[in-house]
This record gives sequence, structure tokens and C-alpha cells, in this order.
Amino acid sequence: MAQTVGRPRTWEAWREEFPVFTHKVYYNTCSLGALSRRVAEAVQKYLQQWDESGAAAWYGPWLGEIEAARASFARIIGATPEEVAIFPSVTSALTAVSSAFDYRERPKVVLSEREFPTTVYQWSLKTRQGVALEMLRTSDPLTVPLEQYERAVDDRTRLVVASHVYFTSGAIQDIASLAGIAHRRGAHLLVDAYQSIGQLPIDVHAAEVDFLIAGGLKWLLGGPGIAYLYARREVAQHLRPDDAGWFAHRNQFGFDVHRFEYADGARRFEGGTPSVAAVYAGRAGLDIVEEIGVRRLRERQMELAEHLVEEARSRGLSPRVPARLTDLAGIVTIPREDPKAVVAALAERNIVVDSRPGLVRLSPYFYNTPDDGARAIRALLELEKRGIR
Repeated sequence: MAQTVGRPRTWEAWREEFPVFTHKVYYNTCSLGALSRRVAEAVQKYLQQWDESGAAAWYGPWLGEIEAARASFARIIGATPEEVAIFPSVTSALTAVSSAFDYRERPKVVLSEREFPTTVYQWSLKTRQGVALEMLRTSDPLTVPLEQYERAVDDRTRLVVASHVYFTSGAIQDIASLAGIAHRRGAHLLVDAYQSIGQLPIDVHAAEVDFLIAGGLKWLLGGPGIAYLYARREVAQHLRPDDAGWFAHRNQFGFDVHRFEYADGARRFEGGTPSVAAVYAGRAGLDIVEEIGVRRLRERQMELAEHLVEEARSRGLSPRVPARLTDLAGIVTIPREDPKAVVAALAERNIVVDSRPGLVRLSPYFYNTPDDGARAIRALLELEKRGIR
């Protein structure tokens, strides 16, 4: 469907770009973004270049595509390209950041039990190297109150690590306030934004975060194999990560084995050769997000989430959401006794959702419709009548 000049492309037209909707209700972007024709075509382009040019593709389109992806992600978060590093996974990005600090004088890392396990593992394993991990526990099922961070962060704290959107609840954390809490004590803030970038507007400079990680897997529509690290320029320039590879060298194609010079900016955190196929897919996904615009995506997200919550409540279900839906991202959770059984039964009905302990996660994005949500809720109730809940 052609786009009318001067007008944004309709949501119906965007939906046509994602073939999965011809045969399924795909309602699981918080686990994996739906595959678009644009991303599939980008990967095919990479394969064609590999076939036609072989290794020469590196010095032509491939390095250029890496830099284009870097610049696109930087624009989305309000950074400069020099503040963005590219990785194959968030885990590798976290490892690079965690290796850059001397924890002897400031050994404390503050994070919460609401974080994704990889984030916690990164620093809990460093307790063997002297890191003092403080895990915040909270009775709030959705978020972690800022007051808990205020009490925990002190002059011994090196890092505060927190999610922008919590993966089990969809609740949004106030990362600008967290940055203020960390900086008043001389600590740095690292934000796990895997569940937020692409659906929530953010300006990392205005929020004054020091590090931010995200990936292409979910809301950036680029699939697995690509992740991004933002490192604030004035912070990055003083750090010397131990976990780095040849892409972190100032002159990587000099192949100098006798002298290592860190690249300027965030590139000093990079590792080895990136997955170029993932870069092509990631760049194509970023293009979609940029073309639509994150603010417009957020408006659409709120429309769909509000409709979904209202539909669930009107049918007697109890979605676990904040009192203000403006504090919610694109994850709506509904408590279930056997979430895995519910997810499997929904899949048999061509409705794709996901589960976490005690919860079914419903995850609308711009390519969904209000009817997708209504269909998912009706199916949940039908399963409940059959004893699957």
C-alpha cells in the first residue's frame, strides 16, 4: 500500500509489512519483535553482498552498515554516534562495562531483584573480585521505589544498575531521578533499557544516565545478535575496560600486536568482529522505528494498552498494572495459575503470547489492533472455563 505524501503511513499499512499477521495474532513483542519484510530483505542483501564480493564487502558496504546502525541508534536515544558501541548481546556489553572499573575504593554495586537475571549475574559473580553487591528487595510487585535507592546508595557505591522498564511487569522506572541519586554520591548509573528503547522516548543526555544498554531483539524489531551500549562521552574517556577486542583499538586495521590504544568514546568497549547479518537486520529495524517516530509509537502503545486493560477488567480479569497507565510500557501481565499451559493452549489457537512465573504477558505494539487484544482476552476466558488458567 503506497503512503500518501505528507501523511504518516497508517497503522493498517504498517501491519501489512509483517507477514505473521496473515495467520497469527502476534502479541509478544516483549519477547521478540515480529519479522518485517524490510528486515528480511536487509538480510538477503547482506547475503548477496557476501556472495558477490566476498571479503571485499568488509571495506565497502559492511563497515558502512555498522556505522549507519550506530548512528541510527544514537539518534533514537538522543546521543552522538561516538557514544554508541555495538555488541552481539547485552551480556557482552555488560561484561565490557563491568570490566572497566576498579572496585577497590568503591566496591558497592546497587541493583534490585526486579532486574533481568543476566544483569544480576554480571555483578554477583564479581563478588569473588571484591564487589559488594547490594540487592534491593521490595514488596511492590511492579517496581522498586526510589526511596530504596536513596537509602542504599552511599559513598562506597561504584554503580547503580536499574531497568528502565521491568521485564516482568512493564512498569516504567524514573531513570532521571535515579541518575540524580547516583551522581549525588559520586556513583554512575547503568540503565537496562532492553524493554524500553523503541517504545518510550528517551534523551540520555537530558536524563544524565552514564551507561545504557539495549538490543534489537524486541522493540527495535531487528532480531537477535545485535545489542547497543551508550556510554556518556566524559565518563567513557576515563575508563579502560579489560574485556575488549580488536574493534576497540584506535587503529584496528593497523594490526599492531605490540601496542594497544583505546579508541575514543564508546568504541573502546567493543569486542571482536560483529555479526554482520545481525547488523543488517538491526539497522532495518531501527529504520522502521525512526520512520514512525518513537513519540508516535508511544501514543499508539498507550491506546492499545488502555484498550487491553479495559477489555480484561470488563470481563472479570485482573491485569497487574500501575494505578496510572502512563507508568506502564507495552507489557500487560495477567496472573494465572499455570502460565505455561495457558501460553501453549493459546498457541494452538494461533495467539502468540509469553509467560513468566505466575503471569501471562500480553504485549501490544504498533502493528497490533484493539481486536488482537480482545481476541486474546476472550481466549483466556475460554481456557479458564476448561480449567486451564
